[in-house]
Amino acid sequence: MKNTISVIIIVVAAIVLALLPKNMLETPLDRETIVIRNCPEISEIDTLASLSVGNGEFAFTADVTGLQTFPEYYRGGVPLGTQSQWAWHSFGNPENYTSEETLAEYDFGRGQAGLYAVEFKEEGRPREASKWYRANPHRLHLGIVGFEDLNIEDITNVYQRLDLYNGVIDSRFVSDGHPYHVETVCHPELDLVAVSVKSDIPTPIKFRFPYPTGKHTDDGCDWDNDTNHETEAVGWGDNSVVLKRTIDGQTHYVEVAWEQEATFTLKQANYFLLTPQCTSIKFSFHFSPNEDGLLWADATEALNAPGFDATKKASGDHWNAFWQGGAAVDFSNCTDPRAMELERRVVLSHYLLAIQSAGSTPPQETGLTYNSWFGKFHLEMIWWHQAWQPLWGHGDLLTKTMQWYEEAEPKARQIAERQGFDGVRWMKMTDPGATEAPSKVGSFLIWQQPHYIYMAELLYREDPNDYLLSRYASLVEETARFMCSFATYDKANDRYVLKGIIPAQETLKASETINPPLELSYWLFGLKTAQLWRERMGKEREPAWDEVINKLSPLAYNADSLYLAAETATDTYEDIRFTSDHPAVLGAIGMLPGSRLVDEDIMRKTLNWIWDGWNWDKTWGWDYPMVAMAAARLGEPDKAVDALLMEKRTNTYLPNGHNYQDGRLRIYLPGNGGLLTAVAMMCAGWDGCKEKNPGFPKDGTWDVRWEGLNPLP
Repeated sequence: MKNTISVIIIVVAAIVLALLPKNMLETPLDRETIVIRNCPEISEIDTLASLSVGNGEFAFTADVTGLQTFPEYYRGGVPLGTQSQWAWHSFGNPENYTSEETLAEYDFGRGQAGLYAVEFKEEGRPREASKWYRANPHRLHLGIVGFEDLNIEDITNVYQRLDLYNGVIDSRFVSDGHPYHVETVCHPELDLVAVSVKSDIPTPIKFRFPYPTGKHTDDGCDWDNDTNHETEAVGWGDNSVVLKRTIDGQTHYVEVAWEQEATFTLKQANYFLLTPQCTSIKFSFHFSPNEDGLLWADATEALNAPGFDATKKASGDHWNAFWQGGAAVDFSNCTDPRAMELERRVVLSHYLLAIQSAGSTPPQETGLTYNSWFGKFHLEMIWWHQAWQPLWGHGDLLTKTMQWYEEAEPKARQIAERQGFDGVRWMKMTDPGATEAPSKVGSFLIWQQPHYIYMAELLYREDPNDYLLSRYASLVEETARFMCSFATYDKANDRYVLKGIIPAQETLKASETINPPLELSYWLFGLKTAQLWRERMGKEREPAWDEVINKLSPLAYNADSLYLAAETATDTYEDIRFTSDHPAVLGAIGMLPGSRLVDEDIMRKTLNWIWDGWNWDKTWGWDYPMVAMAAARLGEPDKAVDALLMEKRTNTYLPNGHNYQDGRLRIYLPGNGGLLTAVAMMCAGWDGCKEKNPGFPKDGTWDVRWEGLNPLP
C-alpha cells in the first residue's frame, strides 16, 4: 500500500512540475519591481528623450511638457508624432501614372524574363511614375496637441517620468514661474489620448493640424500650407466638439471633449484653442477614419466617451496585465556592471515595441513616431520587429499583424506571376494596400520571403493547435512554392543556386550575386519547415521541395576558411563593399539553426574575423543582436554579451529606450526587436540546447533569472 501511495505522490508531483511555467520552479520574479526600476526619468529638455504612449494601432509622442508644445524644436530629435495604422495620405496623380510604368524587365540568366518595380534614372514618365508610387501613399501626422503661449526658454525645474507599469507620462515643470503637473495616457483600444493638467493659471491648449510633406524622412508636418486642407467643426456637445479634417479630398475626424468649464474656438485655419476657465482641466481627444468610428456627440455620454479617469484606469489595467503576462527577465543578481543597462534596454524595448510594432499592419522602422521611407514598412524587417513576441509569450501581438499577409496575398501572387514564378512573392517596401514600392534595392531582396514561414512556426511552437495550423498553412505553402520555383537548377553541378538577388548585405549587386549565405540557409530552413507543416496537416511531402532541400548549394568559403559574402564575392575580405553594412553571413547560424550547409569551425573563424575586421561604423541596429545570436550558438557567450553592449553609434539606446542610428534615423525599432529576440535565445536557448542561459558567460557575473521564455528553433 505504501509503495502504491508513493507512486501516486511521485506521479502527481511530476504532473504539477510539468504544468509549471518554464523556469518557475524558483520564486516567481517580481515583475512590477523590474518594470518600475527601469521607468525613464527626464530632468532636462532633451529632444532625443521625448516619450510616447500608445496601443499598437496608435501612438502619441510628447515633449517635456507632456504634450506636443514644441514640435518645431523637437523636429530634429525624436519628433512629436501622432500616428495611427489607418492614417495615410496620397497626393493627387494628375498625370495618371500607372504602376505598370514602374516595371522593368530582367532575366538574370534564368532563361525567363521578369518584371520588377524599380526606380528609373533617365528623365521621363517611368522615372516620374516610380517617384510617385514610391512616395504615395505616405503615413499621415494626425495633429499637434500642446500648450499655447509657452516658450521653450521659460521652461525650468523639469521632472518627467514614464510610468511603464501603468502607461502614464507624468510631467512636472515650471514655465515663467508657474508650476504645471500634466498626466498623459492613451486608451488601450482606441485612438484616444486623455490628459490632466494642473497649474496655478489657466493655460489654453492648441489643436493644430498640418498638411503632409510626403518626404522620405521627417515628421510629416508642413505648417506653411493651409490651402490644401481644411478643418471644420461639424458637431457640438455641451463639453465636446467633432472636427472634420479634409486633405486633398480624403477625410477623417477628430473629437475633443473636456470635463471642466472651457471654450473651444478657431484661432486660424486648421488651428483651434481649448481655453479652460479654471487652473485645472481634464480633456480627451480621439481620431477616427470615418463617422462610424465617432464616440460621442456630447461629452456627458460617459459610456461612449471615456474621460481622463476612465482612460487612466483602462491604461493601468492593460499595462499591468501586459507586464504580468508573457515572459520576464531579471538582471539584478548579475555583478557585471553592464547588466542593469541591458535590463533597461530590454524593458524599454518591450514597451516601445508593444505600442509601435504590434498592430494590424507590419510596423514602420520608425514606428508610429515619425516617417522614414515615406512611412512605409519593410517586410524584410518584420522578423526583427516582431519575432520576439512568441518567444516572450506575446504571440497574440504577432497574430494581429500576420492577418495583413492574407490581405496582401493577391498582390504578392501577381508579383510572382509577372516574374515567372509560382506561389506568392512577398514585397519588400509597401503600405497597407500591399502595393510594391519601386526600389533599386528592395525589389531584388528575397530574404523577406521565408519570414512568413518562420513567424508562423514561432506562433505554432508557442501554442500548438489545429486552428493555428489551418489558419496559416495555406500561405506557408504558397510562400514555399515561390521559394522552390525561385531556386535555379545548375545542371552542370547538379545543384540549386540562388541568383538575381540583392542579399541582406545590400552592398552586393543583383546582376553579380550568386548564393549569399544567409539566403541559402534561410531557403533550406524555410522549405524544411514548410514540409514539416505539410506533415502536421496529414499531407505528403512535396517531392520538388525535397529536391531543392537535398541539392541546395553549400556555403562558399575562401582559402583561409572564411565564409564569403556570396559565392561570387571571392574578394570578400579585400573589398570594403563586402565588409560593410550587415554582416549577414552570421545570420546563417544566428537567427537560423545550424544545418548541413554550415560548418561551425569555419563559421566561428568567420565570426572572429568579423569581430576584429568589420567596418562597424557602417552597420545597423539589428546587426548587434544577430552577431550575439551567432556567438551564442557557436559557444562564445562572452562575445554574445559584448555584441549586445558594443559601444557603437548604431548600438546606442537613448534615455527613452529607442535605438539611435544617425541624424536621419534617430530611432530604429528593428534594433529593439532584435535585442529582445537575442536575449530570449541567450536565456532559453534553441532546439537541442541543454544548457541554461547558454548566451551568458559562466564566470559567475551573469546570474540571469527568467521565466516564460520560449527557445528559438
